[in-house]
Amino acid sequence: MTASNDATLELTDIAVHYGAVRALDGVSLGIRRGEAVAVMGPNGAGKSTVLKAIMGLAPVVAGAVYWRGQRLEAATHDIVKEGICFVPQGRRVFTHLTIEENLEMGCLYLGDDTEKQRRLDSVMELFPILHDKRRDMASQMSGGQQQMLALGRGLMGAPDLLLLDEPTLGLAPIVVGEVFEKVREISERLNTTIMVVEHNIKGVLDIVDRGYVLDKGRVVHEGTPQSIRDTDILTDVFLGRVNPEREEAAG
Repeated sequence: MTASNDATLELTDIAVHYGAVRALDGVSLGIRRGEAVAVMGPNGAGKSTVLKAIMGLAPVVAGAVYWRGQRLEAATHDIVKEGICFVPQGRRVFTHLTIEENLEMGCLYLGDDTEKQRRLDSVMELFPILHDKRRDMASQMSGGQQQMLALGRGLMGAPDLLLLDEPTLGLAPIVVGEVFEKVREISERLNTTIMVVEHNIKGVLDIVDRGYVLDKGRVVHEGTPQSIRDTDILTDVFLGRVNPEREEAAG
């Protein structure tokens, strides 16, 4: 099977098994250049596993991931060189390093000091708080600031595709709004293609072009934010009312 011509990234019939557990069961989805796409669903639906499958961090037993029309088979540590950066949930900053040193960790492979400085300047322009605190230790930052640092570190790889796993997890409501606004800015200002896994449904639907709803390892709905709001699909999956054999398509 080959990837669709209009898809920057495409997953086709992906299955991921952890022993007897089918985390993903024949999942197919895609994202076009410049889009922001959300992956939503209840706990255990397989949302984060989608991102891990792309990054080679999950045991894919069937299906394929295509990137720019070619099967993606790079080792996990080389995928950033392919133009894909992954920001995992939980922020995971290096607390014993300064903010600037944390950012530099996002492009360790880069041998060009001039380009590295250009990227640092660009990220700090996008995140003024990182510039202001660049000499501070990351351990001194608040949770929201650490999330901004994690986003900035992801951008240091100059990605064409940014994968975000629960970027607002554990943050105060006022900070959640700031993170969503920054994700929207990254999408619009940098024209970065973004796939985001997010539990905050209302907030994420305000900043994406399309969304996929997963339930029990399968895609049960795909469509625009408005099409998702206009159906009962989210209520159904969170209340366990979706037949796992049923898949919906909407646009």
